[in-house]
Amino acid sequence: MNVEHIWAEYRASLQAFLRKNVSNAADVDDLLQEVLIKTYTHMKTIKDPTQIKSWLFQVANNAIIDFYRKQGREAALESGELWYVQDEETIPTQLANCISPFIQALPQDEAEMLTAIEINGETQKNYAEKHGVKYSTLKSRVHKSREKLLGLYQECCDFTLDSQGNLMEYKQKPNACNKC
Repeated sequence: MNVEHIWAEYRASLQAFLRKNVSNAADVDDLLQEVLIKTYTHMKTIKDPTQIKSWLFQVANNAIIDFYRKQGREAALESGELWYVQDEETIPTQLANCISPFIQALPQDEAEMLTAIEINGETQKNYAEKHGVKYSTLKSRVHKSREKLLGLYQECCDFTLDSQGNLMEYKQKPNACNKC
């Protein structure tokens, strides 16, 4: 098995395979060169010469995968590169500042439960097991406590929702609350 002979036989089909999966011609050339280098350095590991074609295409496929992975890591955007700039806090972020005082306004057992689940991220299942409560019972308690929490928000603010129920805007009611 000679690298020059193998490369002469399979170069064109490897290049076509790479072109099919990568649009930039310069990147295709780079990947083709990478496959050639791997062929040269690892050809000794191929025991069966009849498997050379499948091995070459596997090397090319792995090179494509690595290429896109590398591109994905390098594509992490900086805030200056974004086409928009989010100058102000979003509505949910603004309302999140009020969640702790509202939770603390609930009865102590409900406040502890919602703090553990909503603030600290504990799963409902885990919380139920730790406190010796049936999971279905806890789900019901969490639902009722969330409704009470929503009621506290609604006592304090008027909300505008879109047709899908997404929060569009809110206005604090004058003299309605002093929680946040």
